[in-house]
Amino acid sequence: MKIGIFDSGLGGLIITKAISDRLPTYDTIYYGDTLNVPYGSRSPEAVLNHTQAAMDVLFAQECQLIVMACNTANASSLQKLQQTYLPRTYPDRRILGVVIPTLETAHERQYTRIGVLATQSLVSSKVYEEELHKINPKIQVFSQSCPLLVPLIENDGLKWIDPILQEYLEPLLQNNVEAIILGCTHYPLLKTHIQKFLEKTSIELISQDEIIPDKLADYLVRHPEIEGSLSQEGRHEFFVSDLTDAYSKTAHYIYGQDVPLSLISSSL
Repeated sequence: MKIGIFDSGLGGLIITKAISDRLPTYDTIYYGDTLNVPYGSRSPEAVLNHTQAAMDVLFAQECQLIVMACNTANASSLQKLQQTYLPRTYPDRRILGVVIPTLETAHERQYTRIGVLATQSLVSSKVYEEELHKINPKIQVFSQSCPLLVPLIENDGLKWIDPILQEYLEPLLQNNVEAIILGCTHYPLLKTHIQKFLEKTSIELISQDEIIPDKLADYLVRHPEIEGSLSQEGRHEFFVSDLTDAYSKTAHYIYGQDVPLSLISSSL
């Protein structure tokens, strides 16, 4: 059995590489729903449907657990899938999210004024505010939707990113945030761009590619019944729901090396 990593597009390749670097012997399968990216501008119902179809794809490829790297899908679909889909269809499998581990990290570092860069759908869900307030009601959250970032990343448009980033970051800087959560798995690609705007501040970037691998390793230690079922032959497979030359080029850029993308269709 394998570890699956799912994202709405190619951004989750950053998380995949980070997981493979941290846990190199475990077999992994990545699935990017490139046919339907971006999820951030879609309705919660559409996101749930696409995400469930993606879970079907990965479980059919013998994944024991899936890391749902898409923050938008985490907000609108994760709880529903864990509470109804899994017990009904795959009661012995697991789906893990990335939002709660990220928020736990922000809390552990004792920040009380936190900025969030995220998709419109994730900002509208208010999941970051609600979950952080459960941890500490005194935490103030300032969320900024960034609808242009994922399309630019997915379509080789980083040369236009800086003025757009400045527009998105300015409200967070004006609110004197202490840290900024990159609330989309595409956004770690922009860390060096963002740091240029933060170099005269003490603001910390909280990036999921630096958090999730250790959280996953800890999960496996705490759940030996899951860990023991995972194959460890160091095999890594990559699937997408739509394959173009542009996606192959973007995947190479994100992953830092050639990525052998294969096309696989969901049930939708």
